[in-house]
Amino acid sequence: MATRPPVFSTLTTSFSPSPPPLLRRLQTLTRALASSAPQPMASSPPLKKVLVPIANGTEPMEAVITIDVLRRAGADVAVASVEPGAAQVAASWGVKLAADALLADLAEADFDLISLPGGMPGASTFRDCKILENMVKKHAEKGKLYTAICAAPAVALGAWGLLNGLKATCHPSVMDKLPSEMQAVESRVQIDGNCVTSRGPGTTMEYSVVLVEQLYGKEKADEVAGPMVMRPQHGAEFSMKELNSTSWNVGENPQILVPIANGTEEMEAIMIIDILRRAKANVVVASLESTLEIVASRNVKMVADVQLDDALKQQYDLILLPGGLGGAQAYAKSDKLIGLIKKQAEANKLYGAICASPAIVLEPHGLLKGKKATSYPAMWSKLADQSECKNRVVVDGNLITSQGPGTSMEFSLAIVEKLFGRERAFELAKAMVFV
Repeated sequence: MATRPPVFSTLTTSFSPSPPPLLRRLQTLTRALASSAPQPMASSPPLKKVLVPIANGTEPMEAVITIDVLRRAGADVAVASVEPGAAQVAASWGVKLAADALLADLAEADFDLISLPGGMPGASTFRDCKILENMVKKHAEKGKLYTAICAAPAVALGAWGLLNGLKATCHPSVMDKLPSEMQAVESRVQIDGNCVTSRGPGTTMEYSVVLVEQLYGKEKADEVAGPMVMRPQHGAEFSMKELNSTSWNVGENPQILVPIANGTEEMEAIMIIDILRRAKANVVVASLESTLEIVASRNVKMVADVQLDDALKQQYDLILLPGGLGGAQAYAKSDKLIGLIKKQAEANKLYGAICASPAIVLEPHGLLKGKKATSYPAMWSKLADQSECKNRVVVDGNLITSQGPGTSMEFSLAIVEKLFGRERAFELAKAMVFV
């Protein structure tokens, strides 16, 4: 007598396309039970908390680029003033920043990373601040990530004994202040255990991306770095694409206007202001908001010198628009600012823009007509003439444009070169450890 096959085997191998009613009911019930069962929650990565102290004399590029890049990665960055009772600090080069909190109020807080910007006397203030010293030492004892750039590795971390036995770097001008108990190296960014050090303003973007990688991994670091249009080869010489070359000789102390508004890209604004002031230009930072303090695109609080109405009372050799979508939209809506730039262009005087601003501000108002320009890559399609878009910095006669945060230093140095010559631009680039 033939043996019947097992029931399960029959069901799985012999069904017709339309299963019997009883089986259909069983399948429906199984699916319903499965869908009603508790589902595992999607786990989100833990929030990383970061402390960036600032003080009078802090190098603004090093502070702001670090804050901006880490916030792009999703970190909760606390910007804390080391100055007793003062949230606002006078950073180097006349840049004014406002902290989120006073350091004293965060003394017992726990962080995943503490990052010290450089600049003098900012780094010396860090060194002499017992609250900060105790915080960083306890943080390091727990095996957590502590980092510093420019003067801060030598002046603060070295003085606290937190570089002993490690490889570390710092700004070339203070290499001799590094302690003998460590190994000094000239890397643009140096990682040794839980300590990361770097050299100066021109290495800050690389340093910040390394911090993202240390906190979140390489995939997140690459995700953050890509949209910033970083240089493909760090430390290389800078260049610009120039068409219709004309002299920008406007004297040794040119008047330059840099408007800022809520949503302005802080890295771009700070690099332009800082570098042009290093070159001895007279830079006026004007707020389009009702207050001097604006909240930039990554929530960095910048403080302008004057409001736009007051800035309009004088003439300028050059007007420069930082990017940031919110900031660019504010510029485009300001009849007073647009009117000023139109008069500037009509008089064949100098003007420029970076990132979103060429596409959002200049193009719609006819300020790129007959000109070659570039902008943030995602906005190239908004430009009527896209023939020179792939260049990182484009100069066409009295106009200069550039692509984004990662090209801001090249943009600023190109302006210095046009105003003062290649030699001064290259000297600045070397001093900032950009080349």
